Amino acid sequence: MTLERHDKHENTKMARFVLTALGGSSIEWYDFFLYSTAAVLIFPVLFFPSGIPSYVALIASFSTFAFGFIARPIGTIVFSNLGDRAGRKTALVVVLTLMGVATTTIGLLPTYAEIGVFAPIALVLCRFAQGLAIGGHWGAVVLLLTESAPPEKRGFYGAFAQAGAPIGLILANLAFLIVSLAMPSEDFMEWGWRCPFVVNFALVGLAIYAKFQLEETPSFHAIEVSDPLDLRFRSEPAPVLQALAKFPREIGLAAGAVLAVQVVSITFLTFGLAYASEIPGIRRSDMLVVLIVSSAFHIPWLFVFGKYSDRCGRFKISQLGAVLLGVLAFAVFPALKSGSLLVITVVFCMGQTFIAMMYGPYAAMLSELFSAEVRYSAASIAYQLGAMLGGGLAPVIATLILTTTGSTIWISVYAALACLVSWFCFQRLRGIQAQAPSLIAGGCYDGVGVK
Repeated sequence: MTLERHDKHENTKMARFVLTALGGSSIEWYDFFLYSTAAVLIFPVLFFPSGIPSYVALIASFSTFAFGFIARPIGTIVFSNLGDRAGRKTALVVVLTLMGVATTTIGLLPTYAEIGVFAPIALVLCRFAQGLAIGGHWGAVVLLLTESAPPEKRGFYGAFAQAGAPIGLILANLAFLIVSLAMPSEDFMEWGWRCPFVVNFALVGLAIYAKFQLEETPSFHAIEVSDPLDLRFRSEPAPVLQALAKFPREIGLAAGAVLAVQVVSITFLTFGLAYASEIPGIRRSDMLVVLIVSSAFHIPWLFVFGKYSDRCGRFKISQLGAVLLGVLAFAVFPALKSGSLLVITVVFCMGQTFIAMMYGPYAAMLSELFSAEVRYSAASIAYQLGAMLGGGLAPVIATLILTTTGSTIWISVYAALACLVSWFCFQRLRGIQAQAPSLIAGGCYDGVGVK
């Protein structure tokens, strides 16, 4: 009876972790993707001079978008130190607050017509703050779940952390779709677009309240110091420096492994939205629906492949996803040019499935690479470095490729090369594991699922 009560308590605690982490992650990514959609639909018109060519305004808007990715590794350095020393829960509360303030502020900013050049400057600062928050948030959510999960279910539970991204994307695009359909286009461009940004603050408040109800993870309790908040007088180097010194090869390869997901998803979900808006017969609302449907299709596959990786290993399924995604990259623009919403939706759903083959197992894979005392720092810096290199400049690069060459085929080549890099990095990580399994597990876990 005592054992049954213990099991019931553990299951209840894990369910609380899952729901709270998924809710907070979804809200955090909702905030981040609100900017992505607005960078295509709103900011080129309202936050830059009206006299410049549209493609120049789009590049400028995408450049402010990139600042969020540049800030992500910096946010990792700042908040991983807090997360590794003061706890995963503490870090989550801080980054959620930062994200809420930054996103709400975007919805209140005056436009270029009102304050001139200070409008895009303020936009960049808010986007930078969003990037800092995401840089600290992802690692905390991943570790909250994978450190609390049973060893044989880390891939499955880690997928809940990953599911926050497509759920956030759905919510962001759904918010813009509802607001844009609820009012005339003039009202939407004048003030309606601000609503999804401003209402977010209430959502963040609920997420912060839920985070305070959580316990710390077992792995953190095992390394917790007697006074974790007394950070200034710790004699050892910052966890991020320890992580870079101890696991430089693993961090570099793990960053490369996520390039395919970042380049392809950001290029085709953000730049693709802008590209499709110029195709006759495709309305803005049509593409928002495509993004919502394909993102919803993406979510269950995260759990399928996360669970599969628990049984058969993280690397094989991820490598297959990289290959398939690289091939599909050459089908995206022909699908967009066809003007058929059915064809576009099918291709985007296929892409989301192949992305899930890598993104689903990725949380558990990263968690199992590093030892507990630097795990937050090492896993976060690997992921955010890959996100910055892969996703931050992807829309700018795609726009420059198109305006320079006049052909979309080279954008597909760019995306396929990113998939090739990720395939190679997965292969190298598999090789390291085959040579020294104890290194790939970092001596921190049991290596379950790391094959």
